[in-house]
Amino acid sequence: MLESAGSFLREYWTSGVEIAILTIVLYYTYLYLRGTHGARILIGLALVFLTLTLVSQIFNLMVIGFLLKSFSVFLAIALVVIFQPELRRALTQLGSHHFFTSAFEERETIEEVTDTVFELASKGFGALVAIERELSLKTFVETGVRLDSDYSKELVLTLFQPKTVLHDGGVILRGDRIVAAACIFPLTQREDLDRNLGLRHRAGLGLSEESDAVAIVVSEETGQVSICHSGLIERNLSVEKFRRRLSQLLLHDKYERDRSQQLESEADLPVPGNRPLVSHQTERGTDKYQI
Repeated sequence: MLESAGSFLREYWTSGVEIAILTIVLYYTYLYLRGTHGARILIGLALVFLTLTLVSQIFNLMVIGFLLKSFSVFLAIALVVIFQPELRRALTQLGSHHFFTSAFEERETIEEVTDTVFELASKGFGALVAIERELSLKTFVETGVRLDSDYSKELVLTLFQPKTVLHDGGVILRGDRIVAAACIFPLTQREDLDRNLGLRHRAGLGLSEESDAVAIVVSEETGQVSICHSGLIERNLSVEKFRRRLSQLLLHDKYERDRSQQLESEADLPVPGNRPLVSHQTERGTDKYQI
């Protein structure tokens, strides 16, 4: 029995691998195309093609079977044309994935973000910026207005200008691109927060609790710059300390995990306990973060 099973596996293991690969490809293709305009077209074409193939096999309809095989090539070309926007977006995302992004490009982005954040602070503009890491922020992107534009300091300053429509909510960055603005982030549910902690800071903390994103908060009232990550908040950062911490969080994930205790001790937010959070620092008023 074992010998027959072993010989069967040796003879047909390639078929099992092919089935597994096709299943994975079809599954992730479905996840990617789900909700797009071409998804319904794909489902309709697939149903028609499978129905005609099944009917031709059952009733031995040779002509229909021949036509289906002949038109399969044209069908593949038609699918490429129909899903051209989705395919282009997928290839763009693959090429812009962090695996293909050099450390130099990431450091350039960090420098640009640093300059932007402290110019926002100098102008007295409140801001909330989330930087996506490993976990996707697609759920939060859908709550705002999609932009999908190249990163520029001028655009971010315009977005957070108090008189603009999109200044409320958060901006999401993915690599060197601004994905969306006016996004709604979840507020932290921790009960040991100091009441002087504004809604922007609470939203940044809430996002850092539910994802691995790094949230940057600029206080509208005080101009203080804060970083939220892993349920922690580091407040009132100088330019150099902000640049160094952001580089550590985005470029050296291992450093962050190995020295989490040191981060907690240096952060303004202590480990959850009975003591109030940020009780030794207060802000004048609360930030405005409308949701």
